[in-house]
Amino acid sequence: MSRPRISALSLCFGILFAAGPGLAAGPASSAPPLLERIKAVSREGEGNVEAAKAWKELVQIGPRALIDILVALDDADPEAANWLRSAVDAIAERALAANRPLPAAKLEAFVKDTGHSGGARRLAYEWLTRVDTGAPSRLLPGMLHDPGSELRRDAVAMAIRDAQKLLERGEKNTARDAFRKTFAAARDKDQVDLLAKELKPLGVEVNLVAHFGFIQKWLLIGPFDNSAGSGFAKTLPPEKRIELSERLEGKKGMPLRWSEHTTTDPYGTVDLNKALGKHMGVIGYGYAAVESPSERPVELRATSNNAVKIFLNGREIFFREEYHHGMRMDQHVGKAKLKAGRNEILIKVCQNEQKEDWAQNWSFQLRVCDALGGAVPLKLLAEKPTARPVEGGGQ
Repeated sequence: MSRPRISALSLCFGILFAAGPGLAAGPASSAPPLLERIKAVSREGEGNVEAAKAWKELVQIGPRALIDILVALDDADPEAANWLRSAVDAIAERALAANRPLPAAKLEAFVKDTGHSGGARRLAYEWLTRVDTGAPSRLLPGMLHDPGSELRRDAVAMAIRDAQKLLERGEKNTARDAFRKTFAAARDKDQVDLLAKELKPLGVEVNLVAHFGFIQKWLLIGPFDNSAGSGFAKTLPPEKRIELSERLEGKKGMPLRWSEHTTTDPYGTVDLNKALGKHMGVIGYGYAAVESPSERPVELRATSNNAVKIFLNGREIFFREEYHHGMRMDQHVGKAKLKAGRNEILIKVCQNEQKEDWAQNWSFQLRVCDALGGAVPLKLLAEKPTARPVEGGGQ
């Protein structure tokens, strides 16, 4: 269990406005109008003076303002959220220092209400566990499928420990079932990897590609020219339309056709150096068509050492023009909506011309998931490059 944070704002205003260990009851202000003043602060800092005054009054109200502040976090923008979180921390710290109780029952009810934001529920949970050490064992078993990653991770961690204890007692079948159930709920890579490791000696092989929603089968084309980074901003033919029978002109006039590629990497990584050949200062594209049973919001999460653009149904939903910044799962996230039926996914992967060994990677992985990181129901459509001849000959 992590200890609640004391933010920089809490420390700053705690020094300026501390009322001392006794903490007087404060003015008769009510929380809602103070919260509105704090939430009116702009990204550019406009309204900070008013927010500071409101923050002081809010903290002086004490623990009875906590739930109102937590509710206000549900729709607060990042700037206002910083003020609100610091107010929660300051109120709770000062109340405990003065031996005043926190509203544990109301905090627990807030934590259990999944209609509130994950961050606000997490903050309430952290303070609840400070005053009620039995809260984790009481709450977390029911949060294995929580819609917020902020609490789900802790629930998965507890379930892993419980399954490991079963295994230590020699209850292999029960432990295997517990690990399987927990694997289905896990969304973070480190926990998924640990569960896969625990399940393997118990005779269970898991499918990481399916669990995370990685696309393994692609149609690839390249290399196109990216000399001196010139191709990233250009709209090249695959970005205008996908015509699988078409022959395109690549770098230095190289004739290009779409080709099928299936990666065997357990996390769906496509090595373009192997699939398209070793090149520098180039661009490669990956294309996949998927069928969704319904319209739904999704996230297209990609990983690449290279500069990337991600498109869904012809619309650019993400770009990052930065080279060789390392590979971390889900480092690029494009939010979009799948149509019911057929959808086209395109990723543009740009390699530069650096000569260092660590700059030779030209690869990507991409998955389609919900906001929590779970795979969504999809059918990969078996589209293939046509074999019919194209004017001007072919490869």
